[in-house]
Amino acid sequence: MIKALIVDEQELFRESLKVVLGVNPEIEVTDAVCNVAEALKSAGRNCPDVALMDIQLSGTDGVEGTRLMKARFPSVKVIVLTAFDDDDYIFGALKHEANGYLLKGSSLSELSKAIQIARNGGAMIHPDIASKAIRLFSQMAKNSSGIRIAPETAKQLRQNEWNIIRAVGRGLSNREISRELCLSEGTVRNAISAILAKLNLRDRTQLAIWAVQTGAVNE
Repeated sequence: MIKALIVDEQELFRESLKVVLGVNPEIEVTDAVCNVAEALKSAGRNCPDVALMDIQLSGTDGVEGTRLMKARFPSVKVIVLTAFDDDDYIFGALKHEANGYLLKGSSLSELSKAIQIARNGGAMIHPDIASKAIRLFSQMAKNSSGIRIAPETAKQLRQNEWNIIRAVGRGLSNREISRELCLSEGTVRNAISAILAKLNLRDRTQLAIWAVQTGAVNE
């Protein structure tokens, strides 16, 4: 059973979503709250696996809410579920390690899939958002603060590792990578950890930026 927390300012939306998700026998909605402060309190009480967070919230917005949730409850996966596809929101949420970014027009099956993927350590991003994210990463890679890896270090990467790096750069989740490359999700997860260690990178986002920066995603 996956425990989910809903964070949305609109009472009608969050209560409707609570009912709809409650139909899924694999998902238990632990709470539905209207702001980040209440979300943090609820997370402390109920220990959800996944938080569905809107961006536009009174007081603290969903971008900062993602950062706070991750800082206080690292095990909670945060999926941004919003009507907004603004570049700043996308970059901010992904920078703070959101485990998904979906638009409110997404289907129930897409949302349920995103919750399952996030709980398993992956990330699902709406196709339109993924395209914008890649463009943002491309812009970052072109500036002076791009990720720098010594050429001799990059030469140590094996072909199967490059295949995974390209997939990460395209915004694929671990599950999607496993399907594309015919590997288990565990193998993909372990491979990414090994790649990060080999390249001395902090996280998946830095790896994605570097993949775009090197042009690997276009190979």
